Amino acid sequence: MKILMVLTSHDQLGNTGHKTGFWLEELAAPYYVFKDAGVDIVLASPNGGKPPLDPKSNEPDFQTDQTRRFEADSAATAALESTSKLKDVARDEFDAVFYPGGHGPMWDLAEDRDSIGLIERTIAAGKPVALVCHAPGVLRHVRRPDGKPLVEGKSVTGFTNTEEEAVGLTKVVPFLVEDELKAKGGKFSKGADWQPYVLEDGLLLTGQNPASSGPAAKALLSKLVKGSE
Repeated sequence: MKILMVLTSHDQLGNTGHKTGFWLEELAAPYYVFKDAGVDIVLASPNGGKPPLDPKSNEPDFQTDQTRRFEADSAATAALESTSKLKDVARDEFDAVFYPGGHGPMWDLAEDRDSIGLIERTIAAGKPVALVCHAPGVLRHVRRPDGKPLVEGKSVTGFTNTEEEAVGLTKVVPFLVEDELKAKGGKFSKGADWQPYVLEDGLLLTGQNPASSGPAAKALLSKLVKGSE
């Protein structure tokens, strides 16, 4: 079994002068759900090489057993240092695709043609795609074969307006994930702020926030295992 994990290459938090990138827990928790199940993991990003880490996600308050395990794992950190260029692997064969969040994807992956095409082809091939936290925002330009938004009529979730307001970035981000998914016809729902909440609608799986990343990965893995039986 082979899963592609797609990370951002964007490191600027709007015009604030602060850094952003991917959120560490949202990579580490799914990474070990997959790794411990014997999955072959490929990491990719638009620019390739080492993707930017949101420095806030590595502060003591946001560290978890999985993030500490990842940082102590030489094989994992080596893989992160040398991610493949998304355009070079986007047409390779994978059983599923997983998008960790962080604010970075809202700037680059949401507009990236390789990412959009990857999601469209994966779904068209009958394979699942999972996205967590801010990453469901990268679905904004993804379409079905009939030209309609992929999320139209789909049960979806993602980082909520109230969670964005809580971190004080409502006016900084290029769009609000919740509003964008609703605008594209998604049937958006949410759990309590900062609590795990995962939705599965056909081949599309979405998680609300960092705490949802591990559960979303487990849901994706379960779907793959059932599909192979």
